[in-house]
Amino acid sequence: MDLLYGDFTQAAIESQNKECRRWENLHELIGSADGKKYRNFAQGLTFEMMIGHANRQLQKMTDRYLLARDDAQPLEINVVDNYQAGEIRSTKNLSGGESFIVSLSLALGLSHMASKNVRVDSLFLDEGFGTLDEEALDTALETLAGLQQDGKLIGVISHVPALKERISTQIQVTPQTGGRSQISGPGCGKLTPV
Repeated sequence: MDLLYGDFTQAAIESQNKECRRWENLHELIGSADGKKYRNFAQGLTFEMMIGHANRQLQKMTDRYLLARDDAQPLEINVVDNYQAGEIRSTKNLSGGESFIVSLSLALGLSHMASKNVRVDSLFLDEGFGTLDEEALDTALETLAGLQQDGKLIGVISHVPALKERISTQIQVTPQTGGRSQISGPGCGKLTPV
């Protein structure tokens, strides 16, 4: 009977040691007194999801770029440039057009994440188009047109003449004296004081 009891005790001790190692591993990964490790872990998971959504949007625009988390700074993004043999580039080294395309893909990825709980039907872009070359401008406008065809309302604020020529429905804002502006276009009318 003592032998059976000893085996049972040894098995229970080994089971508890295994459970203790599991908790120690978990603590090593995400445990800290101030909660920073867990916060970084949770943010990293969300960040990874957003990058995944952004990459799906980016692939619709171009096959050149892919977004990836930075190994040294896990909450920062690098860009893999497939036209440069997979060179990994910092977002700080992107041209204006490249930054715009990457930012647009991130905004669309983030909006996709938000749309699981809240329906996102509108997207408004303010400027940034002036930094685009002709190819990047075409890519951005094709992407926005695709979103519009999916039923989203797309608003663009820009002073770029090439962009003005390509967007058929426009609301013009004309500066007036005294710090006022006048708007004109479809659906705009003059308000009369009551």
